[in-house]
Amino acid sequence: MDKALSRPAMVSRVSDLIGHTPLFELCRTDTGSRLLLKLEQFNPTGTAKIRMARQMVLDAEERGLLRPGGRIVESTSGNTGLGLAVIAAERGYTFTAVVDHHAAADKLRGMKALGAELVYVAEEGDEELATAAREEFAEKLAAESDNAYFTEQHNNPANGDGYRPVAHELDAALDGRIDLLIGAVGTGGGLFGTGGELRRTVPGVRIVGVEPKGSIAFGPPAHDYYQSGTGTPEGATIGAMVDYDLLDEGAKVGDIEAFATARVLARRIGLLIGGSAGGVVYEALTRMSSLAPGTTMVALINDGGEKYMDTVFNDDWMNARDLADPVVEREIDELLTKLREN
Repeated sequence: MDKALSRPAMVSRVSDLIGHTPLFELCRTDTGSRLLLKLEQFNPTGTAKIRMARQMVLDAEERGLLRPGGRIVESTSGNTGLGLAVIAAERGYTFTAVVDHHAAADKLRGMKALGAELVYVAEEGDEELATAAREEFAEKLAAESDNAYFTEQHNNPANGDGYRPVAHELDAALDGRIDLLIGAVGTGGGLFGTGGELRRTVPGVRIVGVEPKGSIAFGPPAHDYYQSGTGTPEGATIGAMVDYDLLDEGAKVGDIEAFATARVLARRIGLLIGGSAGGVVYEALTRMSSLAPGTTMVALINDGGEKYMDTVFNDDWMNARDLADPVVEREIDELLTKLREN
C-alpha cells in the first residue's frame, strides 16, 4: 500500500490517527470518467473536522492564546465540537460547546461523552439553526472567562490550514490526476483549504462547492434547511474561509435530494454517509454524464451516517418533515445502478 494512504502501525494519541483516509470508487461512465469519494469518516470521531480542530488548537498554542489548563470555546453543530473535545482531552484543556437543537442528537451526546460542557442557545424542542446566536454567545463567553479561547472556526485561518494535508493525500494517491474537486461549503475550510493547496500541484483542477438550498453563500433565496453542519443560514456571516476566487462553480442541493442520496448509498452500497455528504454525492452523480472522457472527480465526504440514525435514516423523522420522497430515491437508485454497471 502507498505510504501516503497508510496509517501508522501504532500510535499513543487518538489525534495521531487523523488523516490517511481512503478513496472509494463509487462509479464510472462508459467513457472512463470516475467518481471517487474521499471518505473522511475514517478519521477519529467519524468526521473531517477533527483535522481543523487540531490545527486551531495548535495554532492558538503557538500564538500564546491558550495556556496550560485553559478553556476552549466554540459554536458548533457537532462535528467541530467532537474534534475539539478529543484535542482538549489530550492536551489538558476544558471545552465548552455552544450548541442548538438543530444539531444531530448523537453529536451532542458524543461531545458530552468526551467531556465537553454543552451550553444551549435555544429552548428544548426548537429545531431552528441558530448559528448567529451561537457565535455571539460563544464570543461573549470566552471574553468573560479567564484563560479561555474562542476558536471561531468560521473566521480562523487555521481552519483552512488543517485541511491542507487532504490535498497532499489526494495528490499522492492519484499522482496528480484530479480534474474536479467537489465538496460541501459551511465554514469553507474543508473545500477551500484542500482546494487551495491542491491548486499548487494540480493548477487545472476545477473546484465546485455545494451548499443546501436555503443557504446564502451562493446567493438567495434564503429559507430553513435540515442539512446539518453545512451552509450559511440567513442572518449568519459567510465564513472568511469561503474563497470565491478559488471557486469555479457553486451549486445548491435540497434536503430531499441530499437525504435520499444518503439513504440510497446505505441500501445499495452499504456505505453510511451524512446528510450534507449526500448532497455532495447527489450533485456529483448528476454531473457524471456531462464529464469529458477520462475525467477524475473527487468528492469530499465529510462525515459518516452513524450520527444520523435519529434523523436522515429515521422514517418517522423524515415523514414528519415531508423530507421522504420515494420517487426521488428511486431515480437516484436507478442512476447509481446504471453508473456502477460500467
